[in-house]
Amino acid sequence: MLPDSIGKLKYLRVLSLNYCNLLGRIPSSLGNLTFLAKLDLSFNGFTGELPNSMGSLNRLTNLGLVSNKLSGNFPHVLLNLSEITKFDLRSNQFEGMLPSNMSTLSKLEDFEISDNLFSGSIPNSIFMLPSLVHLDLERNDFSGPLEIGNLSSPSKLGSFALGENNFNGPISECISKLTELWLLDLSFWNTRRGMVDFNIFLQLESLTLLDLSYINTRSTLDVSIFSPLLSLSDLDLSGINLKISSTLSLPSPMDTLILSSCNILEFPKFLENATSLLYLDISANQIEGQVPEWLWGLPVLRYVNISQNLFSGFEGSVDVIQIRGGLVMLDISSNTFQDLPLLPNSMKFFSGSDNQFSGEIPRAICELVALDTLVLSNNNFNGSIPPCFSTILSVLYLGNNSLSGIFPKESISDNLRSLDVGSNQLSGELPKSLINCTQLEFLNVEDNIIKDKFPLWLRLLPNLQILVLRSNDFYGPISSPGGSLSFPKLRIFDISDNRFTGVLPSDYFSGWTAMLSVVDIEDRTPIRFAGRGSGYYHKSVGLANKGSNMELVGSGFTIYKTIDVSGNRFEGNIPKSIDLLKELIVLNMSNNAFTGHIPPSLSNLTNLQSLDLSQNRLSGEIPPELGKLTFLGWMNFSYNRLEGPIPQATQIQSQNSSSFAENPGLCG
Repeated sequence: MLPDSIGKLKYLRVLSLNYCNLLGRIPSSLGNLTFLAKLDLSFNGFTGELPNSMGSLNRLTNLGLVSNKLSGNFPHVLLNLSEITKFDLRSNQFEGMLPSNMSTLSKLEDFEISDNLFSGSIPNSIFMLPSLVHLDLERNDFSGPLEIGNLSSPSKLGSFALGENNFNGPISECISKLTELWLLDLSFWNTRRGMVDFNIFLQLESLTLLDLSYINTRSTLDVSIFSPLLSLSDLDLSGINLKISSTLSLPSPMDTLILSSCNILEFPKFLENATSLLYLDISANQIEGQVPEWLWGLPVLRYVNISQNLFSGFEGSVDVIQIRGGLVMLDISSNTFQDLPLLPNSMKFFSGSDNQFSGEIPRAICELVALDTLVLSNNNFNGSIPPCFSTILSVLYLGNNSLSGIFPKESISDNLRSLDVGSNQLSGELPKSLINCTQLEFLNVEDNIIKDKFPLWLRLLPNLQILVLRSNDFYGPISSPGGSLSFPKLRIFDISDNRFTGVLPSDYFSGWTAMLSVVDIEDRTPIRFAGRGSGYYHKSVGLANKGSNMELVGSGFTIYKTIDVSGNRFEGNIPKSIDLLKELIVLNMSNNAFTGHIPPSLSNLTNLQSLDLSQNRLSGEIPPELGKLTFLGWMNFSYNRLEGPIPQATQIQSQNSSSFAENPGLCG
């Protein structure tokens, strides 16, 4: 927490406290620092609204509040900061409309408010600011058409990012007035399937980056229209139907080209002359046949995504990519490749999931010393896991193959963040060398034949969020002699269908902090490579929910907090500490030998949507308090020893009668 006493440093001119893990509210005493020229509180945990006293900082030129949890409407008091040149409020929880009159900020050069909850229209007064150069409004809830108004003097605006909002209607021709633009992002603009006049962008002769991805138009775009934009180096036309002529020639500095989901039917031949191309994404199209050999000869090509097409092979020799490339990233997932190509030693990220690869995983992968991410899930690989992966490997996905044998400890990199070897035929014990993976967040070994005791040593991994041991041959108790088991970040815990036994101590769940309260969680495993933005590989895992199986992928991980201990041999009472897990969405304790009563305190789990306590030896009544759980849409109490009347609450009465079957003492 930033102390109130900070306000006593009244002659302070620079206050920079970013990345200091500060929490709580920003103290109003900051308003006493009237000599302050720069204030940077970015990358902390500040909450609440900005204090009105900040309107007194009339010498402030630079305000940085990036990546906090600040909320409330745009603070109108900030309009008093007549000397301000930079506002950076990105990645907070601000909401509401921007003030209609921002003309008092006459010296503002940089206004960045992306990743918030701002809504309404963009006030055209912001375009009248004579000094404004950078305007970043991405990823908010802004809506309506864009009205720039009549510019009294030429605009200096160079960077204008509006992507991923709720703008609708025609794309305004007024954009052509912003002739100094070098960056323009209009992605996800909803034209309501209207037509777009792409000629309006030809007035922007200084453009280096243009993002028109997923603008929802029925227009077909002839890509050659952009040929006159001689400075254009970064172009994203994803989601637009394209016309690509064989004689197309794009500007010579083009280094990033993204044409995902454009209904392209054949490999774009004009790319053969794209000698400056660094980053190419033609994923999610309908291109079939072989990847041309000349692609790997492009001299500076480093990042290639050709996933989700119909490619079946590579032209040239098996080592064509290896001998030509300085490739860093290659994604060929979701095609019909049968032969895994030899990859260059420069490779950091490779995804070949969802293809038709078979045989053993090539030992040549052991030579990729820079490899950070390897994804080979959903293929037909067999044999053993190579004992030789890169020592810097952070993501390893080998799930849903036919791999067998033990998991070699030599393949466990201390840098692992995400490991999925589920749905194979691996045996032996869980490798204890995982204890050195202090960054591990995601561990999935489901559906193998691993035979081991519960790995209590996993509690020493401070970042573990997802643990799936389902459908193996694990056995014995899951508690330590001390009782409780602290998993401070765990939010998915699935140990179902094993041979675990014993009684769970009453305080077993008391140290599971992430399920006790709302916490920030990451839903994607980042892929570290250059290029515009960041790349991500989405985790996925199966989940039993509401009596059926579902696959949890991508953003689902930010929502679901689940515990599944079903299909084991647990005895005794349901642990009392279960009622602490107020963020729990799914609780499945079915098919065990739990006894005693159903705890009425389960009504504390106000976010619970699915509850399965069937096939146990529970007795007593169904607690009427469970009827207060308004999100609880599915519950199952069948095959127990329950008695008494079924509670009259609507949530309970709406269940199918099978949810109460085989409880001879139940009535109603």
